[in-house]
Amino acid sequence: MPKLGDGRSADRRGAVDGGSRGGSARRLGGELIAAAERLGTLGADALGRITVGARATTAVARSGLLGPERPDRLIRVAAGVVRLGPIAGSCAGAAARWGGRPALVDDEGALSYEEIDARSSALACAWADRGLGPGDGLGVLCRNHRGFVDALFAGAKLGMRVVLLNTEFAAPQLAAVAVRERLSAIVADDDLIPRTEAAGLPVYVTGDGGGEGTEALISRALGRSPGAPSEHATLVLMTSGTTGTPKGAQRRDVRTIETLGALLSRVPLRTKEATLVGPPLFHALGLAQAMLAFNLGSAIVVSRRFDPEAMLALAERHRVTALIVVPAMLQRILALGHERIRSFDTGALRVIFSAGSQLPGSVATETMDVFGDLLYVLYGSTEVAYATLAAPADLRAAPTTVGPPVLGATVKLLDESGREVPVGSSGRIFVSNGVEFEGYTDGGGKEVIDGLMSSGDVGHFDAHGRLFIDGRDDDMIVSGGENVFPQEVEELLIGHPSVADAAVVGVPDEDFGARLAAFVVPASGCEPRADDLREHVRVNLARYKVPRDVSFVEELPRNATGKVLRRELGGAAAPPDVSPRSGP
Repeated sequence: MPKLGDGRSADRRGAVDGGSRGGSARRLGGELIAAAERLGTLGADALGRITVGARATTAVARSGLLGPERPDRLIRVAAGVVRLGPIAGSCAGAAARWGGRPALVDDEGALSYEEIDARSSALACAWADRGLGPGDGLGVLCRNHRGFVDALFAGAKLGMRVVLLNTEFAAPQLAAVAVRERLSAIVADDDLIPRTEAAGLPVYVTGDGGGEGTEALISRALGRSPGAPSEHATLVLMTSGTTGTPKGAQRRDVRTIETLGALLSRVPLRTKEATLVGPPLFHALGLAQAMLAFNLGSAIVVSRRFDPEAMLALAERHRVTALIVVPAMLQRILALGHERIRSFDTGALRVIFSAGSQLPGSVATETMDVFGDLLYVLYGSTEVAYATLAAPADLRAAPTTVGPPVLGATVKLLDESGREVPVGSSGRIFVSNGVEFEGYTDGGGKEVIDGLMSSGDVGHFDAHGRLFIDGRDDDMIVSGGENVFPQEVEELLIGHPSVADAAVVGVPDEDFGARLAAFVVPASGCEPRADDLREHVRVNLARYKVPRDVSFVEELPRNATGKVLRRELGGAAAPPDVSPRSGP
C-alpha cells in the first residue's frame, strides 16, 4: 500500500489551523446567531432551528469545508447533488472540489476523487447496458476496499436501491434477504461468491473477475457518464440482528449543514486529512464516517480485514488523524500491551472515534491513558442515526457515559406510559434529530412518541446532562421479580484484572423465572475463579445481580461489527454451581 503524503501538520489537541479559519468561522457563526436573536418574533421553535443552523454552520466552517472556493466548482458541486441525489451527488461534487487529492487508500493502492468518480460512472454505464436502472435492488456484499465504493456510487448514479449486505451472512440468510429486499443483482468479493448462488441472481465479482468482473466492466466503459436517473437512490442498511433476523433500514442519506454540524461541533475533524475506517463499510458507523471523510476531502484508509497491529501500522504510515473503531477493536488494540502500542508513531492522531456498541469504562480510561485525551464516543443506532456524544472531558469525569445530546438532537427518557422520568431514573430512550428514517423495508418501523423515535435502549441521565446506557430494552432480565440489565454486571466483570471480556444473559430458572449466567474470557496469563468473580459482583452490586452461573470461554460470539450475539449464549450456560474453576 503506497504511503500518503504527510500534508499539513496536525497536533493532538484539535486546534483550529491558524487565525484566519477559526476567526472567520467565529465571525460567521456570531453574525448568524445575532441575526437569529433579532428574529425572536418567529417563535421559540423557529428561533431554535435558526440558532442550531447557525451553530452548525460555525462548526462546519471551522472544519474548513466552507473555505474559499472557485465559483464554478461550487456550482458543479450543487448541481451534482440536485441532478444525481445526495449519495451520487456527493461523489460528483467531491470530484469537482477535491480533484486529484487522494480519496481512498486500500490494500491495492490509492485512488483520487476524480478516479473514483470516473470509475463509478463507468460501472454505472456498464450496468445500465445490462438492464439495471432506477428502483432496482443492488446487493453489495463486499469488504472494505475500492470495489465496495465503486458499487455504492455506481448504484446510486443509476438511482438504484443500494442494499449493503453483511459479509457474515450465511447462504440461506443471504438468499432470504435477497428475496425480501427484491434484489436484481449482487456485487460480491470473489471468496463470497459461493454464498450468493442460492439467490439465483446475476453476480458481479469485484476485482479481476473475468469478463463480468467489475474491473473489466470499468475498463471497457471508462470515460462514459450515465445520465441523471429518473429517481434518486435509496440506501438500505441492515440492522445488527443481535436479537433476530436483520432488518433493512432505508434512508436517502441526506446531508445538511445541521447533520454535519452535529458531529463537527464536538469532534475536531478537518478537511484534507486522513481517516482510518476500521468497521465494515456496510455498517452504519463505517459508512457514515467514510462519507463524512469523503465530503471533507480527506483520504479514507481501509483494509479488507482487521488486525490490531496492522491498523496501528496504517495509522503510522499514512499520518492518520482520525481512527474509527468499534469497542471490540479498541479492546484488541489495547491487548497488544502499552509497550507494543507505543512502538508505532501515532502522533498525528487527534481523534479516536468509537461507536456501534457500549464501550466499557475501563477501556475508555485505558485508551486515553495510552493515546491521550482524544477519545470520542457516539451513541446512536441504524434507525435513529446519532443521539449523544461523549468528548474526552466527559469520559474522564464519567468513563461509562455516552455524553450529552449532540447539536440539534432531542433525547428524552420515557416510562411505559410515555412520561419523562426524573434525572437518575432509567427510562426508554427516544430521539429526534431531523435525520429521516424511512422505516424498515418490510413495512415495519420503530415506536414513535410525540415525534421522537425509540432507540430500543434504556438509560438514565446524570445531573450534568450526560446519558448512560443501562441496556437494551429487550435484554432486561427479570429474576425473582427484580429487573437486571446485563451491561452493569458486564462492566463490573470486565473491570476485574483477571477478566478480558464478559457477557451476561438470562437463562430459565424454575425458582426465579430466570437467573443470571456470565460468560467470561480470562485475561492473558490469568486463571480467574468463578467464586472470586461472584464475590467481586456481590460486594459492588445488589445480591440479585450476582451471576449464579459462570462459564469460561476463549472468546464471545460477536457479529461483524463487534456486538455480542446473546442469543447464541442463552442455551450454552453451565448448570448452576458446576461452572469451571468454581472450587479452590
